Amino acid sequence: MAQVRDVAARAGVSPATVSNALNHPDKVSEKTRLRVHRAIEELGYVRNDAARQLRQQQNLAVGMIVLDIGNPFFADVARGAENSLAALHRPLLLGNSSQNAERELTQLRLFEEQRVDGILITPVGDVLARLAQIKQRGIAVVIVDREAGADQFSSVSTNDRLGGRLAVQHLLDLGRRRISVIGGPQIIRQVAHRHQGAQDAAAGVEGAQVSLFDTGTMDSQAGREATRAVLDLPRGERPDAVFATNDLVALGVLQELSRAGAKVPEDIALIGYDDIQFAASATVPISSIRQPAQEMGAKAARLLVAAIEDPSAPVQHPVFTPALVARESTLGHRE
Repeated sequence: MAQVRDVAARAGVSPATVSNALNHPDKVSEKTRLRVHRAIEELGYVRNDAARQLRQQQNLAVGMIVLDIGNPFFADVARGAENSLAALHRPLLLGNSSQNAERELTQLRLFEEQRVDGILITPVGDVLARLAQIKQRGIAVVIVDREAGADQFSSVSTNDRLGGRLAVQHLLDLGRRRISVIGGPQIIRQVAHRHQGAQDAAAGVEGAQVSLFDTGTMDSQAGREATRAVLDLPRGERPDAVFATNDLVALGVLQELSRAGAKVPEDIALIGYDDIQFAASATVPISSIRQPAQEMGAKAARLLVAAIEDPSAPVQHPVFTPALVARESTLGHRE
């Protein structure tokens, strides 16, 4: 591969001038800068940015760990963060914990070894002590899609308890009374808060019953398996509505209900959470609770950069407000 000295020789300048043309273009004339870039194109030179950052003891990269990159919601959160960081010429390194606590710890260690400037994370469980260690080593941390629960980290989240309440209140307003909440595990704080919100909505409503079908993961397979358990209940005990704690689970619920011949929403109404694109385009468009995913990612990235640039910057905990998006899976087909 071509080296800096090869570019310098082709352009007829010193290696220091090549470095200035790349890193401090204001220090060289436009004519020299164009000559250097022409030499770079002719030789196919690619600079070793990692080596440069190592020499300068600087790494502009930011690491991000999400619960499930297969969930379009987290892909949108990451996109929002990436767009915000790109404007500051900071690359985003993306990790996927797959809702696995051990894998999450492994990725945190890898990001530390990469000497990233900061880490955005949607935790699987309670990793605050580990994150505190990371922060003490000079790496900024912001928690995404969950309240931090501590004053040492900024966080960006949605009011999930309100979201759960909105979902179940919508079902209650439509006359549904036996409501199953499908999704888990409860160790994921967002899930626990959504379930609490569901219980809040049903409290004091005559005849309202909220049951929980906890799942090990938050994907369509978990939704299908939980729905089979729901359909195995005696007919008089089956729910007349399901609140799935994310849209991937809701899609699995819809698939299994359709396979079993149950009509949605006539037999069982269904609402999900996140309002991913697939919810609106399902065979029966799924009602959902919308979170502003890209806005959350962008806000988290801005808070992280602020913490990187000034470790004494005040901790912030912005909370976004969820919104109900009602579709055919609860309302039925309407002309």
